[in-house]
Amino acid sequence: MSNSRMNKIDEELKKEISNIISTELKNPHLTGLISVTRVKTTPDLRFAKVFVSMINEKSKKENLSILKKSSGYIRSAIAKKVNLRYTPELVFEFDESLEYGSRIDEILKDITKDLKKGE
Repeated sequence: MSNSRMNKIDEELKKEISNIISTELKNPHLTGLISVTRVKTTPDLRFAKVFVSMINEKSKKENLSILKKSSGYIRSAIAKKVNLRYTPELVFEFDESLEYGSRIDEILKDITKDLKKGE
């Protein structure tokens, strides 16, 4: 399958999963703002890794386990909205790139403070 087609499928799935999590998923234990950062689908469209980031959450592990338990519902909702031959099985993973980026920002700020003090 062409790379541009896979990118379009990934983006469409990302948009729909994000919409389903924010509007249709009604779980009182799901806390904070959950955003889908990216989706990576296998070429045979059987599996899709869904990377999520969470802000203002109480427990990342609990939220991730709730999403994993809700993956069947989310998958069936996607099947109704997105016209694909196979609706991929969803595998949720925590995206640590935002935390990694903010940690690098803090390190750079500390370095610049130290350089200014040394001058």
